[in-house]
Amino acid sequence: MEVAADLAAAVRRDDGSGGDSQMMTVRRAVHHLVAPPWLVRRAFPKAALDRIEAAVTASEQTHRGEIRFAVEGALEFLPVLHGLTAHQRALDVFSLLRVWDTEENTGVLIYLQVVDREIEIVADRGIAHRIPQHEWDAICRRMETAFAEACYDEGVIAGIAEVSELLARHFPAGTINPDELPNKPAIL
Repeated sequence: MEVAADLAAAVRRDDGSGGDSQMMTVRRAVHHLVAPPWLVRRAFPKAALDRIEAAVTASEQTHRGEIRFAVEGALEFLPVLHGLTAHQRALDVFSLLRVWDTEENTGVLIYLQVVDREIEIVADRGIAHRIPQHEWDAICRRMETAFAEACYDEGVIAGIAEVSELLARHFPAGTINPDELPNKPAIL
């Protein structure tokens, strides 16, 4: 009953303004609702996830940052209907995966939302002060280009390499370089 009321409220037009964006929100929510659960595994089979994990592990030998890659298929219907964006979800995932929990505040989340085809890079405060957002956004756009060609794991691995270059420039590896976060990709 609550879903029906929320859906009706989302498509209701009082004065005609905002109707197109409301319909886009409803379409997006329905797209998430009907997305098959195997969507992520089709784009990222086990071998691809293993290559991504190896890329993260190798990357972290060159800098003091900690990289987490998370990929998510469909989001819950109601939050999407209420306007949850990929960026907002990436911030939630940053917290859920405890990417913030590093000694030097040098965690970086690469978040891929498959249904919306959105990529977000969220950097912890220790990194965000040194690396401007436009550099992360440029990496996301290049990853999107690879994804448009169905080169999913290659796009992620190239993105990890670019993130690694930025981190190595600003946070080079020291003599003590603990691995503080899991390197295995998170499938949400």
